[in-house]
Amino acid sequence: MDMDALKRQAAARALEEVESGMRLGLGTGSTAKHFVDLLGEKVRAGVKIVGVPTSEATRAQAEACGVPLTTLDEIDRLDITIDGADEINPALDLIKGGGGALLREKIVASASARMIVIADDSKWVERLGRFPLPIEVIPFGLAATQRAMGEAFAKAGVSGQMLLRKSADGHVFVTDGGHWIIDVRLGEIEDPPRLAGLLSAIPGVVEHGLFIGLGSTAILAGAQGIRVIQRP
Repeated sequence: MDMDALKRQAAARALEEVESGMRLGLGTGSTAKHFVDLLGEKVRAGVKIVGVPTSEATRAQAEACGVPLTTLDEIDRLDITIDGADEINPALDLIKGGGGALLREKIVASASARMIVIADDSKWVERLGRFPLPIEVIPFGLAATQRAMGEAFAKAGVSGQMLLRKSADGHVFVTDGGHWIIDVRLGEIEDPPRLAGLLSAIPGVVEHGLFIGLGSTAILAGAQGIRVIQRP
């Protein structure tokens, strides 16, 4: 079975958690895209929900699928966010941001009673860090921010080359919020919560891709079927 089919299986299982009347956070990325497609089918079948998208791409997709949308200015709390992840560890801490939407994804997840993470089982790791950690930064003072990031890495006992993310056309990738992303391949991160705190304290860092304590449930699809894992 190919990865895309596994992603759709995970998305379909997450859809079983959706009930009429819910307010949903709608994730960004290849797995979340399957969920929005399937949610559109459920809406057309009569289920009443409203969604908050985590990116302009998800907004456009949801609108095309007929999913009613709102904002966190209009409602202050969501029932569930359903989103993918680049890595998931046994504590259900995550690395996210491969698609560049980490800031809005974290805002929406933090405003939700639960976060369901959907993925193929290749995203499951014993320790975070194999996937490059995305860090969203303000362009102003970038060199100073990178120096502070290097100091934070040293304090957390990790290191790695910092690469400014580029788009396919070779230009600097710009997030929906107008920021840049630095990707850092750190290897295994011994203490993700400590590193998360150190990075959050840097003024030029808008947000980072370590999602600590936000994941409630992981739904992983693999060759042996679906695994549902609850946060310890």
